[in-house]
Amino acid sequence: MTPLRSWLFIPGDSEKKLGKVDDCGADAVILDLEDSVAAANKPAGRALVAAFVGARPRGARACQLWVRINPFDSGLALEDLVAVVGAAPDGIMLPKCDGPDDIRRLSHYLDALEAQAGVAPGSIKIVPVATETAAAPFTLGAYAGAGLDRLLGLTWGAEDLSAALGASSNLDSAGGWALTYRLVRSLTLLGAKAAGVQAIDTLYVDFRDEAGLRDSSRAARAEGFTGRLAIHPAQVAAINASFMPSPEEIAHAERIVAAFAAASGVGTVGLDGRMVDLPHLKQAEGLLALAAAYTR
Repeated sequence: MTPLRSWLFIPGDSEKKLGKVDDCGADAVILDLEDSVAAANKPAGRALVAAFVGARPRGARACQLWVRINPFDSGLALEDLVAVVGAAPDGIMLPKCDGPDDIRRLSHYLDALEAQAGVAPGSIKIVPVATETAAAPFTLGAYAGAGLDRLLGLTWGAEDLSAALGASSNLDSAGGWALTYRLVRSLTLLGAKAAGVQAIDTLYVDFRDEAGLRDSSRAARAEGFTGRLAIHPAQVAAINASFMPSPEEIAHAERIVAAFAAASGVGTVGLDGRMVDLPHLKQAEGLLALAAAYTR
């Protein structure tokens, strides 16, 4: 599956904002029933999200449609699922996930609800926000080999984690992530790669700072992240562009592949005065495959 680059949050109780989803350009839209929806509006939000998704059958959607439900400890998660599964969203985002056991629990709910609603078994995928509790970061390596067929990716969040820790800030004196949050970000990346799923970076909060968003997103892609969350539609185009290989990268990768093809059967080749070996070839082939997938 081609990685989803941009994951745009939309409040699930806002008809006005839902009306802009089809033209937003995001690879995936997350219809939110959690933080952006007040407690009194959650029942109406569920109904609105279910109707919105249900009116857009799979195969006829402008982008993937995901739903962020409320966390298990809220007592609202099952109500959310009962309301939306019949509409066949592409996936469920689970906030405040403590680890693979929570994914298994959610999968069991989805098994039953898909069967009840006549939705294709296993077709609704899962992405957890995998770092929002103090316990969660210790389980990030356990997603690998856990047999979680619905797991499509891992993402991380700093705001709820800082609240869980009683921290006054999640930033350091220079304005970047403080050590704890850099640690969980790196562990999320490693956990996702070990599990063979997409690694999704967290929000860039200042939606007016496009240059900063582009720089941050390019750096994230260079590290191995495949996409990132978005808090505002204005961020989508910059994220999509930043998580695609640049023309310069594509041209360099093509030269590496061509050099190995010309040498035939060797483990290293010389290119621009430098030795290039098989890991570089594998990286180049992967980059070209990714570029081709996004342009299809």
